[in-house]
Amino acid sequence: MFEIRIHSRGGQGGVTAARLIALAAIRDGKYATAFPFYGAERRGAPVVSFVRINEKPIKVYSQIRRPDMVVVLDASVMETVDVLHGLRPGGTVLLNSAHKSQFKDVKSYHVDLTGIALRENLVVAGSPILNTPVLGALAKLGIITAESAKKAIGEMFTDERNARAADAAFREVAA
Repeated sequence: MFEIRIHSRGGQGGVTAARLIALAAIRDGKYATAFPFYGAERRGAPVVSFVRINEKPIKVYSQIRRPDMVVVLDASVMETVDVLHGLRPGGTVLLNSAHKSQFKDVKSYHVDLTGIALRENLVVAGSPILNTPVLGALAKLGIITAESAKKAIGEMFTDERNARAADAAFREVAA
């Protein structure tokens, strides 16, 4: 089983990103679950979302404490949350940043999801929406296929800017 923990802030699309990742994995012929964990719901508050992907039916519905991958959609969350807590040995981090991450002893990738969302004008209530660009980055990393990412995005959103944002993140993700 492959487990992903997503750290974001309310209003950035982290919960929807988890749903999209699971939908894309299902389109790839796998089993997947996605669910959020948050306290008082409000824009800007830290939110954690979880995704499980497996070749067999998934019968575990608890929070993910030992993820294979951590996705950080808002680096400011790292000021108050240890996003690497519980990351499995050999695990991977994907950071929303224009700059290479400073994580030591952890395989990490970065992509400017915020910049991509702003270029595509994917903004709601003044906040860039990062859920569709992150699918492109995860496709590049082989978590889901690019084809399934596009299908999942198309099933949830009709605006072509979302697919363009995913394509841009696919091209721009770097180690």
